[in-house]
Amino acid sequence: MDIGGRDMEYLENRHSFAAVIGDIKDSRKLENRKEVQKRLQKVLDRLNRKYEEDIVSSYLITLGDEFQGLLCSGKNILNMINEIKMEMYPVRLRFGIGFGTITTDIRREMALGADGPGYYRAREAVEVLKEREKKNRPVPADLCLKMEEEDRDKEVLLNTVFDLLYVVEEGWTERQREIIWDMLVYGDGQQNTAARLSISQPTVQKALAAGSYYTYENALKNAAEILGEIQYD
Repeated sequence: MDIGGRDMEYLENRHSFAAVIGDIKDSRKLENRKEVQKRLQKVLDRLNRKYEEDIVSSYLITLGDEFQGLLCSGKNILNMINEIKMEMYPVRLRFGIGFGTITTDIRREMALGADGPGYYRAREAVEVLKEREKKNRPVPADLCLKMEEEDRDKEVLLNTVFDLLYVVEEGWTERQREIIWDMLVYGDGQQNTAARLSISQPTVQKALAAGSYYTYENALKNAAEILGEIQYD
C-alpha cells in the first residue's frame, strides 16, 4: 500500500474501511456549475487537513460532480458529511457510505482507483438514493448506508435514523438552519451563538425548540457512536 511507515503496517492489518461517495443533485441545472465545483474542492481540501487522522485516502472530485474518500473508521463520518452540507448549502448533495474491505492498493493522496466491497457498497447506497428520487418520494433522503449482510439490522436502523434526520432538516426555516448549524459547529451554548449571529438568546432558544434541535443533535450523536464502533474482522 502506498502509505509508508507506521501507517502502512496499521492499514495492512485492517480488514474494513468506510468509503464515502457523494455527488451534487441536479448539477446540470446549476447556472454556476464551475464555481460550485471549485467551492466543493476547497471544502474537500479543508476536510482532508482537518480530519487527517481519520482519512486513509483523501477526498477528491472523481468526476465533474462526484467525489469520494476513504476513512479508517466511521467515527467522524457524519461530522464530515454535515460540514460538506453546511458549506455547500443551498446546493444539494447525496452521500453513500459503504463499510467493507478494499482490494486495491491504498494511496493517501487520493481515493481515485481504489476498489473493493467498501466502495461497491458506497456506490450501491448512492444508487438507492437516486432510485428513491426517481420514484418522487415526498421526502427523499440525502444519505444512505450499506454494510455486510451480518449487519443488516444495524444498516436498516441507521438508515431510518438518517431519513428522520433529513425530515427534521427539511422542516427548518432559513433562520432555524442558521442557528442550528452554528450550534452544531461551535457547540459552546446559546449565548455565544446569539452573539455570533447578532440576535438575542431567547431568539436562539425559540429557534432550537421549533427546529427540534436537541432531539436532532442526540440522534446525530448516537448514530455517530454506532458508526464509530463498526469493525469487521
